[in-house]
Amino acid sequence: MIPDHAPFSPEQKQQISSLLEPLSAEQRFWLSAFLAGTAASTAPSAPVAKPKVTVLYGTESGNAESLSDQALKRLKGAGYKTKIKNMADYAIADLPKEEVLLTICSTWGDGDPPASAEPFFDSINADDAPKIEKTRFAVLGLGDTSYEKFCQCGKDLDTRFEKLGGSRLSDRVDSDVEFEKPYEQWIDSVLKALGADTSANAASAPAISAAPPAVEYNKKNPFPSPLKERVVLNGSGSAKETIHVEFDLEGSGLSYKPGDALGVVPTNELALVEDFLSATGFQAEDSWEGKALREVLIHDFDIRTLSKTIAKKYAKIAGNIELDALLGDASALEDYLWGREIPDLIRDFPAKETLGLADIMGLLRGLTPRLYSIASSMAAHPDEVHLTVGVVRYQSGDRMRGGICSTFLADRIASGETAPVYIHENKNFFLPPDPNTPIIMVGPGTGIAPFRSFVEERVATGATGKSWLFFGDQHFETDFLYQLEWQDYFKSGDLTQIDLAWSRDTTKKIYVQTKMLEKAKELYAWLEEGAYFYVCGDASRMAKDVHATLIEIVANEGGKSLEDATKYVKDLQKSKRYQRDVY
Repeated sequence: MIPDHAPFSPEQKQQISSLLEPLSAEQRFWLSAFLAGTAASTAPSAPVAKPKVTVLYGTESGNAESLSDQALKRLKGAGYKTKIKNMADYAIADLPKEEVLLTICSTWGDGDPPASAEPFFDSINADDAPKIEKTRFAVLGLGDTSYEKFCQCGKDLDTRFEKLGGSRLSDRVDSDVEFEKPYEQWIDSVLKALGADTSANAASAPAISAAPPAVEYNKKNPFPSPLKERVVLNGSGSAKETIHVEFDLEGSGLSYKPGDALGVVPTNELALVEDFLSATGFQAEDSWEGKALREVLIHDFDIRTLSKTIAKKYAKIAGNIELDALLGDASALEDYLWGREIPDLIRDFPAKETLGLADIMGLLRGLTPRLYSIASSMAAHPDEVHLTVGVVRYQSGDRMRGGICSTFLADRIASGETAPVYIHENKNFFLPPDPNTPIIMVGPGTGIAPFRSFVEERVATGATGKSWLFFGDQHFETDFLYQLEWQDYFKSGDLTQIDLAWSRDTTKKIYVQTKMLEKAKELYAWLEEGAYFYVCGDASRMAKDVHATLIEIVANEGGKSLEDATKYVKDLQKSKRYQRDVY
């Protein structure tokens, strides 16, 4: 009997009853199961829960962090619950809990991870690293193809995550210094693999009545900043050329904090452009993408930096037997590449057949901005930004050569002329939040730049914390950068202590780490008081030597084992009391 409340008409109820009456119990059971299955298959399916996504980054200069912020916005815009974590602050025990792990990491020096990410790399490469069988991952590596171990940290993470049981969500992407397009390709592939609707990323058309946005100056739209002043800091007879450069920021709306960097967009020197044209056989008035080739070579492409990657790319199209043989000898190749430029390669190893303009231009990468640690405080110099630049010049072959941007700042821009600049925020190099906190600054050579900014800021804001500077260079007489300023700060008490190291004034070479060891007891006492420890300068040797010396001081003065001293220093890094700005 069909119940009265059943959702059928009287005629339908009669039809159903007449159908069911002659059926056996077994037939009725089968029919009920069949109808239940049909109902289930046609019922609206429950929405599939989106996985939680963690964006993990390892950064030295801030690029990986900036891209992670962009990825966070894309993922949240696509409806994913997302969090962002710095490797320096990440607990390795949380790895197995991750559903989706997106990792962006830069590579520094000889395939090294960023300083703040070293503890994470140690943990993940340990034998007891946790398994991540339930985790899907994707890796974006940031690097520079002019280095032998290009994007090595990204490659290592990608391999290690797989060995720990993770499944690859999308292929790893390795990006050169121009990382914007590779990043977009990577995040698009990640979203596609997650099943996200990437069309949601499209910007909505602005309302007709909307006011035009104010001009915002940044990396994509640099500010044309007039050069105010340029002064050589070294004395007569110095083997070095270090310049102090001041730019005018008035009207730009740009601001910066001590520890930030200035991005400068340079041009290539005309002599190098002419050499490139001579080596390739192309003409200045030839056209490339609608522009005169000469202008393109001046403003748009790096035609100087010769790397192993470019040599390999050229070898594939040149068909030169001698070059092929050179590429097979790592030591000979390294010797050849040092000090040479792209026109040298083309001239020294002529192509078997004439190459077209597209072939040659395909070898090149864009002319990228250079970052310089800012050497001033806005509190002391409103609407100005100062730099301390070591000018690179060297003899190679039959002519003098030089660094692209350092010679641009030294030679190719006159007072009053403009250079495209932008502010690069460095979230990993900053003064302590508490102005009473002591600071120890180690900055030989041009590494002095951010510490000039630090002390200017503390003086201008009335900070009372102690400050200690370790500075070094070749000679006291010619290379004491900003000598009068530091002496004035020391006399006034704004700089509590200063230790100087001159590597060429005595038969025994004295470096900043030598001075650190001489003052080991006091330095350790400052650390125990809560001092922040900063290092700026050369990454390949100085920063590593200072790091090893710091561990030695902690071990000796703190009565600790080497293992415990290493942990002490790592804890300083993790708590942001040990910061580095190295290059």
